[in-house]
Amino acid sequence: MIDRYSRPEMARIWEPQNRYQKWLDIEIYACEAHAELGAVPADAVERIKSKAKFDVARIDEIEMTVKHDVIAFLTSVADYIGDDSRFVHLGLTSSDVLDTSFAMLLAEASDLIIDDINRLMAVIRNRAFEHRYTPMIGRSHGIHAEPVTFGIKMALWYDEMRRNLRRMEAARETVAYGKISGAVGTFANVDPRIEEYVCRRAGLKPAPCSTQVIQRDRHAEFFTVLAVIASSIDKFAVEIRHLQRTEVLEAEEFFSKGQKGSSAMPHKRNPVLSENLSGLARLVRGYAVSALENVPLWHERDISHSSVERVIGPDATIVVDFMLNRCIGLIDKLVVYPDNMMRNLNLMGGLYNSQRVLLKLATAGASRERAYELVQRNAMKVWTEKKDLMEELLNDDDVRAYLSEDEIRDAFDLQYHLKHVDTIFTRVFGG
Repeated sequence: MIDRYSRPEMARIWEPQNRYQKWLDIEIYACEAHAELGAVPADAVERIKSKAKFDVARIDEIEMTVKHDVIAFLTSVADYIGDDSRFVHLGLTSSDVLDTSFAMLLAEASDLIIDDINRLMAVIRNRAFEHRYTPMIGRSHGIHAEPVTFGIKMALWYDEMRRNLRRMEAARETVAYGKISGAVGTFANVDPRIEEYVCRRAGLKPAPCSTQVIQRDRHAEFFTVLAVIASSIDKFAVEIRHLQRTEVLEAEEFFSKGQKGSSAMPHKRNPVLSENLSGLARLVRGYAVSALENVPLWHERDISHSSVERVIGPDATIVVDFMLNRCIGLIDKLVVYPDNMMRNLNLMGGLYNSQRVLLKLATAGASRERAYELVQRNAMKVWTEKKDLMEELLNDDDVRAYLSEDEIRDAFDLQYHLKHVDTIFTRVFGG
């Protein structure tokens, strides 16, 4: 299922071939920097660059014996390079390679997710303008409140995803730091200029200060942002699930020809895409908790973070990529029912106008407490006796003492509630 909706580019980022290639790039960059400083013969670096390769199967085989992935990698590379391999990994520790490459991988994944967000925002924007003036009832606590438009709902989602875009761009910057500072981060066996060179070639910035590892608050921020993005999608999905409920049916997931909703009940059309997104969001929030747990490490470094990141690095980015692409299709094909929206809007006998009547009474001289009492006692008849609020108000002598028939009828104008739609759209989308 994941493969159908996530782009293959995201999965390829985390494949061993790409991961080990990043390791090799870092090792070669370090050799080049050593050569510039005169610590490694330039001709040796050229031979290293021409011969350097690795074999994934061979690395796996070596690791079975040495129980150390970086040593297994270096051994495989040395098989190709020969004697000049003594200049590879000079002064480096394993985490110099692991953490710098992890930053490169996360930066690559970030670029895809940022592109996903931009495409989702474009789809939401289109639906917002399509239904800019499509009225529907707004709800608070799940109960009818006052009218909104479906376009305003979409504008809200667009604005939220724009914040997520900014968060993701900031998280990419935060995590795109490398380190080539040695076993405890003191540069005792590797010149700081090596780090500057490697990071520049890798498209990263050097961490101003590190231990044996890059500090994991950076990664915690990254994975927390992914969790926020997933939670926004979860929010959209939950709303769609509510709107698709049979009693509401104001919007519905596209149901394709030949699709089946239930093995037992042929009539079912279930919000399965939205439910899937809600479930996946729970996973991503769990990954964020795991990343936060990685922040406190023993002294200059322990290895408790490593096993976690081997899972959450690929899983969280692939799942979020999947969620964004599934959400794009979901919203783009979402079936909207304006007639049902209007039916539900009028379901409660005009109750959504209660506040406007309250304000009119207060303006006409009634105290707020008296105005509230007058409106509420008539509104309760609508709830319990299926009355019409306007008719009840027109027949209430206490209300008529303050308001004329025209003033009461004017309080039930739907457009009153929608008069600032354009203002909201200008704020969200610009002029």
